[in-house]
Amino acid sequence: MPEADQVTRPAPGIWVLRTPGSAYVVSTGGEDVPVAVHWGAGVDDATAVALAAVPPDPQRASWESPLDGREEYPSDSGLRFAEPALAVRFPDGQRTVRWQPPVDEVVAGDGWSELRLRFHELTRQLRLTLHYRVLDGLDVVERWATLDAGEPLEVRRADSAAWCLPRRDGQRLSSLHGRWGAETQVQRTTLPAGRTGLGSRRTTTGPAHNPWFAVDDGAASETAGEVWSVALAWSGTWHADLEVLPNHRVTARVGAGHEEPLAHLDAGGSFTTPVSVGVFSDGGFGGASRAWHRYAHHVMPSGGETRPVLYNSWEATGFQLDEANQLALAERAAAIGCELFVMDDGWFGKRVDDHAGLGDWTPNPDRFPDGLGPLIKHVTRLGMRFGIWVEPEMVNPDSDLYRAHPDWVYATPGYPRHELRNQLVLDVGRPEVAEWLHGWLDALLSGHDIAFVKWDMNRPVTDPGPGPQWAQRHAEGVYTILDRLRRDHPGVRFESCASGGSRVDLGILARTDQVWPSDNTDAADRLHIQEGFSLAYPARAMTAWVTDAPNFLTGHRLPLRFRFHVAMSGVLGVGGDLNAWTADERAEAAQLIALYKQIRPVVQHGELHRLRSPRTSTAPALAYARGDEVVVFQWLHRHRFGEPAPPARLAFLPPDGTWVDAETGATFPAGYLRVHGVDAGLSRDHDSAVTVLRRRS
Repeated sequence: MPEADQVTRPAPGIWVLRTPGSAYVVSTGGEDVPVAVHWGAGVDDATAVALAAVPPDPQRASWESPLDGREEYPSDSGLRFAEPALAVRFPDGQRTVRWQPPVDEVVAGDGWSELRLRFHELTRQLRLTLHYRVLDGLDVVERWATLDAGEPLEVRRADSAAWCLPRRDGQRLSSLHGRWGAETQVQRTTLPAGRTGLGSRRTTTGPAHNPWFAVDDGAASETAGEVWSVALAWSGTWHADLEVLPNHRVTARVGAGHEEPLAHLDAGGSFTTPVSVGVFSDGGFGGASRAWHRYAHHVMPSGGETRPVLYNSWEATGFQLDEANQLALAERAAAIGCELFVMDDGWFGKRVDDHAGLGDWTPNPDRFPDGLGPLIKHVTRLGMRFGIWVEPEMVNPDSDLYRAHPDWVYATPGYPRHELRNQLVLDVGRPEVAEWLHGWLDALLSGHDIAFVKWDMNRPVTDPGPGPQWAQRHAEGVYTILDRLRRDHPGVRFESCASGGSRVDLGILARTDQVWPSDNTDAADRLHIQEGFSLAYPARAMTAWVTDAPNFLTGHRLPLRFRFHVAMSGVLGVGGDLNAWTADERAEAAQLIALYKQIRPVVQHGELHRLRSPRTSTAPALAYARGDEVVVFQWLHRHRFGEPAPPARLAFLPPDGTWVDAETGATFPAGYLRVHGVDAGLSRDHDSAVTVLRRRS
C-alpha cells in the first residue's frame, strides 16, 4: 500500500502531493483549471493553505493576465496570452473551452497514490481529467491528461502537463543537445525572455534534443542548490516549450507531437497523453540525477538485475559475417570473460551490404547453411548467452518483403519517395504491418535460444502521408510489439538503439533493459556523452563498448586501459576485433573484465556522484556508492605543464568511519577522503584508474 498522506486536501480546492523530499501544491484559485501554488521543499498543510492565499501579481498591468504562468493546464482561449497546453476545435469552429469546477478523486494502488481532477466543459460534450501521481520512496511527480469527447472535435494540442516553476532570479536552462555521434551534450544557458523550444520531428526522440531539461536560479552546482527538472516518457515526436513571461514567471509545456492537429476524435473517442515527470531537488544537479536514476530503475522492466558483459561482432566483421568467423570471435570473447555474444547486422536474407535484405528475416543460407542453431549451441557451450541484432521497422526496396508489400512503407502517393541508407520505414501504425512484425520476431525467439535482442532503427520517417496521428501510431505500435514480446518471452532482454542515441527516453526504458547512447565509441568523446546521459539516466541503462584504436569515427588512439575504464562506468561491452588484438591486449582485457564483474553491482545499482566534469576539467572523475562500497573512476585526458591530476574528493561520504583500498590495503579516515580525496597518481596523457574502497566495520 502507498505511504500515508502522500495526497492530502487541507482545504476545499487545495491539494498537496508529497514525495520524500518535496511537495507539490495545486488549488482551484484560478479561473477554471487549477493553478500551481508550490513546487519545492516539503510543506505542511497549514503552509500549503497559506501559500494558496497569496494573491497573484498585484502590480499587473491591463496588458497582462493573472493566469499566465500559474495555470496547470491552460487552454488557448480566454484571458490567456501564454502558449496553451490544450487547444481544440469543434466542427462549428468554436475553440473556446471553459470548465465547470472539478470533481476530485484520490485513488491508491501498490506503491502509488493518484489525484484525479475531472472537469466538464460548460456547454460542449467534452471532459478533461488531470492526473497527478506520486510513488513510494521516489522524489517524482507524474502528470498526464485525458480527453473524453461526447461529440466530434479536433485536438490541435494536448500536452502532458504545463509545469509552472517558482520565480527565481537568473533562471538557467540545462538541456541535452547533440547530433549523430555527439548525443546528450550538456548545455547550460540563461533562459531568455520569450519562448525556448526543444523537440523532435524525427519520428523518434531524436539526437538533437533529449526530452529532459532542468531549470535552476543560475547558482546551483553539482552538490548544492535548488533544481527543477522535467522529462517526457515518450519515444515519438515531441516538444517542450519553455516561456519566460513578461511577469518573469517561467512555464514549461511538454507533450507529444510537433505540429497540429494532434488527433481527430469522434463522439465517444478518447485521447490520453504520455506521462511527463517532474523532479525537485535541493541537492543540486547531483541530487536531481540520483532521483532520476531511482525513478528509471523503478520504470525499467528488469531494473533490479545486473547486466552481463557483452561482446558485439559488428566492428570485427561488418556485413561480411558467417558462421565460421562468428564462432572464432565467440571463442575469443569467452576467453576474455564476456558473458553475452551478440551477432550484428548481415545474418539474414541477401544482406551482404546496406542495399538489400532488410525485411527478409531468415538466416542467409550461404552464411548459415544449417540456420542459427549450430552457432547458438556453440556460444552456449562456451558459457555465454546469445544475442542478435534486428532492425524491425525498416525495409530495403531490394527485398522480398517490399516486393510483396510495397504499400506497407511510408510514402506520399504520386510523389518521389526519399530513401536514406537505401531503406524505407514500415508503417508500424498499420495493424497488418504490426502483426507481421511481431510474428517473425516471435517466431525467431520461439525457435532459438536467444537471450538478448538489439533493436535498431537507422533512419527517421519521411513522406508520412495524410493523417494527423501517424507519429503517435508509430511509437505506440513499437510499444505494443515490445510489450507483447516481453510478455511472451520474459527471459529475453532488449536494447534500444536508433543510429546511436536517437531513441533514449523514459518511454522506451519502460520496455527495454538498456539503451545505446551513441555510435561514437571514442572513449574521450564518450566522457562527454556519458556525462550528459547521466543527468537523466542511470549507468544500469547505458551500454558502453570498448572498441579498437584508432577509433573509426575520431581517429583517436587511446590506451586499452583508458578505453576500458570509460566503458566500465556503464554496462560494459566489447566491440573491437578480438582477432586483431595482441595476446597482451586480450590478457589485459580479461583482467579488466574480471575487475568489472567485481564492481558492477556498485556501478549498475549504486548512487552516482560526478566529481569533476570533462567539460571543465582535463581530469574528469566520478564515483558510485552502494552500502559500504565506493568505486572511484579517474581519467587524465590531457596532461598539461607536468601537473598531476588532483585527488578526487569524496565529499559525499559520511564524516566518520575508515575506508580500505581493496587493492592496496591502505586505510583512510573518512574525513581524509572527504577533504583530500583519492590520489590515483595520474600524471601522463590518458592515464586512468579505478579505485575500490570498502568501509571497515
